[in-house]
Amino acid sequence: MQIHVIDLAIIGAYLVLVVVIGFMVSRRAGQNLDSYFLGGKTLPWYLLGVANASSMFDITGTMWLVYILFVYGLKGLWLPWLWPTFNQIFLMIYLAVWIRRSNVLTGAEWITTRFGSGKGGELSRISVVIFALVSVVGFLSYAFQGIGKFASVFFPWDLSPNMYAVILMGITTIYIILGGMYSVVITDLLQFVILAIASLFIGFIAMTKVSPDLLSHVVPDGWGNIFFGWKLNLDWSALIPSVNSRIAQDGWSFFTIIFMMILFKGILLSVAGPAPNYDMQRILATRKPKESAFMSGIVSICLVPRWFMIAGITILALAFSSDKLAAMGDKIDFEMILPYVINNFIPAGLLGLLLAGLLAAFMSTFDATVNSGAAYIVNDIYKRYCNKNASDRKYVSMSYFASFLIVIAGMIAGLKANSINTVMQWIVSGLWGGYTAPNVLKWYWWRFNGFGYFWGMILGIVAAICFLLFFPNLSALNSFPFILIISAIGCVVASLTTKAEEESVLKNFYKTVRPWGFWQPIHEKVVQENPAFQRNKAFKRDMLNVAVGIVWQMSLVVIPVYLIIRNMKAMWISVFILIVTSVFLKKNWIDKLEED
Repeated sequence: MQIHVIDLAIIGAYLVLVVVIGFMVSRRAGQNLDSYFLGGKTLPWYLLGVANASSMFDITGTMWLVYILFVYGLKGLWLPWLWPTFNQIFLMIYLAVWIRRSNVLTGAEWITTRFGSGKGGELSRISVVIFALVSVVGFLSYAFQGIGKFASVFFPWDLSPNMYAVILMGITTIYIILGGMYSVVITDLLQFVILAIASLFIGFIAMTKVSPDLLSHVVPDGWGNIFFGWKLNLDWSALIPSVNSRIAQDGWSFFTIIFMMILFKGILLSVAGPAPNYDMQRILATRKPKESAFMSGIVSICLVPRWFMIAGITILALAFSSDKLAAMGDKIDFEMILPYVINNFIPAGLLGLLLAGLLAAFMSTFDATVNSGAAYIVNDIYKRYCNKNASDRKYVSMSYFASFLIVIAGMIAGLKANSINTVMQWIVSGLWGGYTAPNVLKWYWWRFNGFGYFWGMILGIVAAICFLLFFPNLSALNSFPFILIISAIGCVVASLTTKAEEESVLKNFYKTVRPWGFWQPIHEKVVQENPAFQRNKAFKRDMLNVAVGIVWQMSLVVIPVYLIIRNMKAMWISVFILIVTSVFLKKNWIDKLEED
């Protein structure tokens, strides 16, 4: 591709700017670990929320979402529940508040508030660190794959995708190391603005170039219908025959079964709480528990522009590149749709802004992931086990080194990965299968102990890796129940064959976090000491708010997509649903949030 010098100048200016920001905030970030990894817990919730959304607006995920919308049509809008995207609703309704009440630095440190500092507590904390680092490296390899493919299409130099990925990761690492959470949040805000402008611009181009009539001629019957029956019932034979093979390869033809599995998995993952990554770090960085709920809520709103980009790129590709994709036959590469569309439809000058925005999407996810991973190495390994009494300056210096190590590990894993989709599927379905059982039980069952947590996590991680190595043809979604069962058995057996946690630890957790669930024996002991203590009776209200919140979030997704494809009737119905659910959540969620 021939890229204009103006576009290169815009991209170069952007890259220089983010590095300069890192230098500017390095002194403030370097005060101590709290400042470096949580911004001193002084950042406003809405800034953290926008930054969190920016971190989720990753280029690799965008390429995957374009693929599922292209192939599966509007039915594909249900597939992001694989992550699951609606975990943000569980967080905003109640889980973020529970997490923030702990007032700790990392997810592993949070474990100590639940299981104490005995042998079981220490083992459970170590297992969280292992999981966090494995998942962080997995996400970085996922980002490595996406940015390498993307950059190799646009930049004029004769470099391999892997070399481009190494260079761009290296540049991003500079400002992450220097500025910590301050640098991450500030640059994420800048990146979000660029991304929003880029997304709206691509959506506008798509609407002006692709009419509803043109779109109807390049998609199969049912492509524009979000609802589905027992089977997918999308036949691409007359348009791009190889797409049918891809659907069969994905294993999603029986869509109702797949949807039920996705929903089952998604609910379990959501009630387990966030994984120990940047999402949890942003929750812990808020100033108080109530603000953590608002921070999680604004994320879904801030992701709306992303769907303008996804829908715009998809229909441009459908309208103008279907013939080229059909000609590829079985070698069709959907991961190259996004670069192809931008290459062919964006004029010089504006291309630089869009490329800077898409680079920002990569950098935003990358910086937040590295920052969260380094926190575990320094706070939960080095500080806890190697040097408990070091100076703040020493800890911050180790944070620089830890960030560098994580980036190197991510690059190595990226070089070994086969494709974006392979890595994504393993992370969201395989690895998270091992995370689910112990992290559900930790919230809702008082008898669950640190030994149960440790063995549940370790068996889950080992099972996920074994399924990947020995059953490569079994999809990650199908392997999830087996990994879940193995992990759950480890949790229950280990807990019931060892002593319960110390009563003081359980009472302190119950009084501080105030979860609902199976806590009756502990509740009775707390009431004996403090008769005025009130149990959390919000279970039914929380679950109702979660259900309404998922509908609210889904309406935010479909509105921009319906607008881009110009299905105005469906769009206005969705707007009405958005208004009704927003009013409901205002009265039954926001107005009833506790101040503490």
